[in-house]
This record gives sequence, C-alpha cells and structure tokens, in this order.
Amino acid sequence: MRKLKNSELGRITVDAFKEVAKTPLIVVLDNIRSLNNVGSVFRTSDAFLIEKIYLCGITATPPNKEIHKTALGATESVAWEYVSDTLELVEKLKEDKVKVLSIEQAENSTMLNEFTPENNQKYAIVMGNEVKGVQQAVVYASDMCIEIPQLGTKHSLNISVSCGVVLWDLFNKLK
Repeated sequence: MRKLKNSELGRITVDAFKEVAKTPLIVVLDNIRSLNNVGSVFRTSDAFLIEKIYLCGITATPPNKEIHKTALGATESVAWEYVSDTLELVEKLKEDKVKVLSIEQAENSTMLNEFTPENNQKYAIVMGNEVKGVQQAVVYASDMCIEIPQLGTKHSLNISVSCGVVLWDLFNKLK
C-alpha cells in the first residue's frame, strides 16, 4: 500500500462544496468554550457535507485564529450563523419542521446505534457545553435526546469527538 498524495484525493473546491447537495443535517453548538472544538466541528461538518452550523451563546465565531487552526479552511466552505439564544433557535427550527436531537445523557434517551432517522426529514443535532452539556431548557424543547453508548469508566467524550461520532453515524444512515 502507498499513501495517497493530496493531489490524488479528488477533493472538491469551496465553490463546488457550496453548490453540491448537502446532507440534511444542521449542527447547533450550544455555548461551546473551546475554539479548537469549534474548529474541529467545522472540519467534520465539511467532511460530511453538513448543511449549516449555528454558533450559539458564548460560542466563538470566525474569523478567529484559534478556530482556523483546527478548521483548516472549513469556515469558508460550511455555512454558519451566530444566534445568541439556543432555545429560540431550537423553537424556530421546530417551526420549520426540523427535528431537533440533543446529544445528551438524559432520561428516556435513545442510543445512537438504535436511532433510525426518518426518510425526507431534516435533523438538527445540538452539542452542549464541555462542562454543563446541553442546557436543560433546550433538552426539554428537543424532539428527543440521542446518547452515544459508552462502556468505559468515563461517561463523556470531548464535544468534537461526540460530534464526529454522531455525524458519521447519521451521515451513513441518511445516505
């Protein structure tokens, strides 16, 4: 085996990315503190053709040197918008017929591996603060909570890792 060169990867341009059909997924970042986590979510969203990222509350926005360090230009390809209040955004998304899934450990949550998305349905996943998780008011307003099964002694993953796991899983199920 030989590693591929970047020129052999067949990557699309930023302009082509903006025109290509997107995965019917929206990412909502609820008060994310780490700029590296924000950048990682942009990069993962680019990889899976995510429709849009909403940056809410204290979540930093591009242009920002620390976000760029991990996003590696994905802030130019993935559509994004800043919204100050996550709960108001969730309510608007639901009015627009988007199903809102908080990624959280909660009563009556559905394990990610047991979740089957509906055909022709757009979803928004809400990723919460590194310490406090998704705001309780947002959890209440969500259509459901999705939980990533974890079997070790630590029952949490870094937000950028969680986002990658969830987006990969949903991307595969929706395609």
